Amino acid sequence: ASEQAWAAEINRVKAAQHTPLPYEPGLLERAFNAAKAWITQGNVPVKVGVVVTFFGIAALLRYGYVQGYLQVSIEVRLLAIALAAIAALIFGWRERGQKRAFGLSLQGGALGVLMLTVFAAFRNYHVLPAGLSFTLIVLLVACAAFLAVQQSAVWIALLGFLGGYLAPLLLSTGSGNHIALFSYYAVLNAAVFAIAWHSSWRALNLMGFAFTFAIGALWGADHYRPEKFASVEPFLILFFLFYVAIGYLYVLKQTEHRRPWVDGTLVFGTPLLAFALQARLLENQQTALAVSAGVVALLYAGLMYYVYRQRNERLLVESYGGLAIAFATLAVPLAFSAGTTASLWALEGVGLAWVGIRQHRNTAIGTAVLLQIFAGMAYLDFISTATQADTLLMNAAYWGAVLLAVSGFALSRMFERVAGRNDWAQPCFVWAALWWLGAGIGQFSIAESGMGIWPFAMLYLAGTVFIAGAMHEVLTWPSMRLFAGLCAVAAPMAVFWAKHYYGAPLMPETLPYWAALVLAGGFVLQRAARSDATAAPVIRAMHSIALWTLALALSLQWLHGLNAVWQVAEGWYVAASVLPVLLMTLALWPRNPLMAWPLQAQFEAYRNDWFTPAMLLLAMAWVWGLFSEGSPAPLPYMPLLNPVDMMLMAVGGTVFVYMTQLQHTRQMAMQAWPYAGFIFITLATLRAVHHLDHQPWNAELLATGLTQASLTVVWSLLGVAALILGSRRSNRRQWLGGGLLMLAVLGKLILIDRTYMGNIPGIVSFLAVGLLLVAVGYF
Repeated sequence: ASEQAWAAEINRVKAAQHTPLPYEPGLLERAFNAAKAWITQGNVPVKVGVVVTFFGIAALLRYGYVQGYLQVSIEVRLLAIALAAIAALIFGWRERGQKRAFGLSLQGGALGVLMLTVFAAFRNYHVLPAGLSFTLIVLLVACAAFLAVQQSAVWIALLGFLGGYLAPLLLSTGSGNHIALFSYYAVLNAAVFAIAWHSSWRALNLMGFAFTFAIGALWGADHYRPEKFASVEPFLILFFLFYVAIGYLYVLKQTEHRRPWVDGTLVFGTPLLAFALQARLLENQQTALAVSAGVVALLYAGLMYYVYRQRNERLLVESYGGLAIAFATLAVPLAFSAGTTASLWALEGVGLAWVGIRQHRNTAIGTAVLLQIFAGMAYLDFISTATQADTLLMNAAYWGAVLLAVSGFALSRMFERVAGRNDWAQPCFVWAALWWLGAGIGQFSIAESGMGIWPFAMLYLAGTVFIAGAMHEVLTWPSMRLFAGLCAVAAPMAVFWAKHYYGAPLMPETLPYWAALVLAGGFVLQRAARSDATAAPVIRAMHSIALWTLALALSLQWLHGLNAVWQVAEGWYVAASVLPVLLMTLALWPRNPLMAWPLQAQFEAYRNDWFTPAMLLLAMAWVWGLFSEGSPAPLPYMPLLNPVDMMLMAVGGTVFVYMTQLQHTRQMAMQAWPYAGFIFITLATLRAVHHLDHQPWNAELLATGLTQASLTVVWSLLGVAALILGSRRSNRRQWLGGGLLMLAVLGKLILIDRTYMGNIPGIVSFLAVGLLLVAVGYF
């Protein structure tokens, strides 16, 4: 028994050793299974099948036509396609019960084919008249609406009505009969209204709304004339009432748990678009337009009362109430000047917002925001017709814009601190900031004839930065500090602007205005340094922009001095363009650098905001300087002791040291410096030959014997030095690099330098390489 048990245990162990591991599908197999699951689940096969079938039929017809099998009239072909689509429509209707997805897809595809067939018969082949084509499209739309309602399939209704709304555009004969066009759209909108009475299909409502008012606006822009008012106005009123009613029905058709939801596009978009079209119809008739606004206000007031008494739909009541107030407010200024209206609306909006926030009334809050927008529109209308003032800042145009800005800032502050609604506060703040800046820009034309645009812009910018910083200190308002920081972005642009006006950014006449901006920015930065030990991101950005503005201004000023005052050669420009960035980088290098005032203590936390772009610019300048001709005139040229070569060595050394101090770039710097050094010495050699032998600085320089001999000697010295140092230091990489360079020199001797063996440069090349190789052998 023990032997049998022992044998069974041995067999069990062997079996366990040979038991295969559980099967794990690979990546390709998992991808195939996922694709298979996507193709075989849901109603995707039906959709794909319909598309593939269409392509197959099209390919079959094309093949038959090319082969001559379908040499029949176009009427017969179109009729055959239509009959096939009708058969598919009937078959899809019959399958709607057992195979709903299949049946609906087939019906939709068949309706689409029928509409395209009618369009092709009319537009492409001219076998159907316009009247009959329209009739067929209307029948197809009615069929789609019937099928959609019967089967609760909204996308069939969308397909049908899309064809219906596009029909006037696709089947137009160019007659310009607007009564027929709007009557046709009235029938379509009546159908949408009838469907909205039974179903809450928002997509269909929005489609009808968009097409109706878009087509109406396009027609009005191109074809409306005052004599057509009597025939157009009834349709506009009808369409307006249609979509007011559809928006109301949509709320009633919602389920109880979604009941407060209101379709804002229809409820608010309908009166706004309709009134804009009404303004087009009543152009230059202010009194009539005021009456229209009053009628709309009365209509929405009546709807508000009815819904409140009969349905108690609170959100809809608030929406209708807000629209009633808005149109009542709109009716008033139509008889008054736009400038006065803007001021009153802005103040009214602030007061209304305060009441709405305190009483938690969203309608009042929304109305207050709309009043700000209307006030802005009224102001723009005012300044478009107002005469230009003569006194800078002391004019109605400036203070009107300032009042809008102050109102916007007040709204933002109330939303942020009282209501706790940053989603409302931030847009209001942006709105106010744009009006504040726009108020200053609007004074440029007056400043141009006085103190000048650039000085005024600098003083206005400095004042804005100072006021924003002071508002932050007084009210602890971070948005104001952010505004001050964003204004700092204009400083680099002011540098280029000053260069355009004065020839250079730091001319004596510009210094007082730069001083004003520096004092304002210094005030903000110094207050931030005292109150924030870590420096907020906006303060970091503001300080970094200030540093880069200084570097840009110094570079442009130095270039101006070299060009206009000293009139030196090109080599000095290369060095001058990069010297301010290089010197500021070195000044900012130590810990707590004085250059970083007033944020020395915090600068270490964001020093990369300067050093990363600075190193990138220095590296780009190094590459640019390599290929510079480098003339130091009026000074004589000296190899390596000229502006370009000295700049290249200083920049290269700075970038190398910085990279070696960083953990993630140290290895890269150690590997790259021999290649960079080789390139620098090679270009420096070519520059020396160019200046000392008076050779041209182009490709012809390489065709001279002296150039080739110089490169051979220099490369040989580099290769020998690398071989010797590599051998002494047991540095195999360095030794191998020197050996490869010497092999390259030998190849150059054989292929290039041998052509100059008849002159001194060729001989010197060979002798130098030979002697250096002997020295290598010795060491």
